[in-house]
Amino acid sequence: MKTRSTIDFTEGRPLPLIMQFYFPLLMTSTLQQLYNFADTAIVGNGLGDNSLAAVGNMSSLCFLIMGFSMGLSNGFSIMIAQAYGEKNMPRLRRSYAAVIKLAVMLAVILTLFSVVLLRPILTLMRTPDLIIGESLTYGYIIFGGISATIAYNMSSGILRALGDSKTPLFAIIASSILNVFLNCVFIFGLRTGVGGAAIATVVSQLISGGICIRRLAGIDFLRLGKEDMKDTSSMYGTLLKNGIPVAFMNSITAVGCMVVQYFVNGLGVAYTSAYSACSKYLNMFMMPAATAGNTMSAYTSQNYGAKRFDRIKQGLKICLGIAGVSYVILGSVMRFMPVRLADILLTGDEQIALAAQFMPICGLMLFAVDALFVIRNAVQGMGFPMIPMFSGIAEMVLRIGTIVMFVGSIGFTATAYAEVCAWVGALLINTLAFIFIFARESSTGKYALSHEHAGERG
Repeated sequence: MKTRSTIDFTEGRPLPLIMQFYFPLLMTSTLQQLYNFADTAIVGNGLGDNSLAAVGNMSSLCFLIMGFSMGLSNGFSIMIAQAYGEKNMPRLRRSYAAVIKLAVMLAVILTLFSVVLLRPILTLMRTPDLIIGESLTYGYIIFGGISATIAYNMSSGILRALGDSKTPLFAIIASSILNVFLNCVFIFGLRTGVGGAAIATVVSQLISGGICIRRLAGIDFLRLGKEDMKDTSSMYGTLLKNGIPVAFMNSITAVGCMVVQYFVNGLGVAYTSAYSACSKYLNMFMMPAATAGNTMSAYTSQNYGAKRFDRIKQGLKICLGIAGVSYVILGSVMRFMPVRLADILLTGDEQIALAAQFMPICGLMLFAVDALFVIRNAVQGMGFPMIPMFSGIAEMVLRIGTIVMFVGSIGFTATAYAEVCAWVGALLINTLAFIFIFARESSTGKYALSHEHAGERG
């Protein structure tokens, strides 16, 4: 059943298996962040802080749309991973076929939704007149090519569910090189402005999605027959039951970020530029722990399908250890080197000073979001997506409540405290939920297995 690139997390020592999966996935995430970082640096240095503000202004809206797609992909992959861990190949193929059909429908719906509503949403966000034109240009191209992003998210999510983190790595290596090259050509050579950066992103996503889809087509046990394609309607409900809460969680989080962006935009373009740079660094420094969370999702899902709760507990300790190391290193960099970091992306003294207010606060509390990634994915991997969704609502409420209460008195610094409050609240909810669910499910699983073995003896 296994291929050279897939990993069965239900057998063998957890630590080597997790590391074998984690490092290619970390390199994939690193390259994604690096080429996002390169985009920002090229736009900021090639076009100026206002263009950087225009692209950064789109980040929360992009997260709203793209995050919904990624959430569905993560939810769908949980069912794929559980079927793989259970060694139920007919169910695995039917789920795979259903995911393909749902992905096509999702691409059509999200493209229409995002393109039609782009201008009204940017207006609601109080996007400054100085940058709204470039924000629209960037957004129309990115959202017009959303099918490429969905293709990559869905195909790479399925591969990770099967324990293959190497193919997405190869895909991102190819797309990263292409993205940086096209950015330089479009912005410095052809002078296409922010539209060129958007085109480079869409083309790069198309290439990475194509590589992952080609790999899926080469996996023997995923080859679909006529019966697999016909018998998919029964799978839609289960897939959407897992996918929609995770997608909704991402979208709710994005709404909270958009509200923060609304208040930042109201302070002025310099604040928008600073917030954009801070967000880039925050996403980059969260990445090792977020990757540990994605690893925990695949690992937990397979072992939950196999009812190996002892292995889930071992995996949680390992992934939390990875998150802890990440916090010590990267949290310290944010805490003690904020000016140097800001100076890389920003050119204005005011913008640099604002970014230097934000980063030390978030760097100190980065452990909260690092642990959140791991524990939340463990809850999702056991098939309980509603808990993370509720925690996403809590994040939104805490993020919005903090910015509303404190932006008037402490200004831009309130954005950092809004992030911290959201992380801590979501972490508490997911931690308590995991403790309760794991205790209940592990005792039920042991009971079921003991009766199954008794039946075999009889």
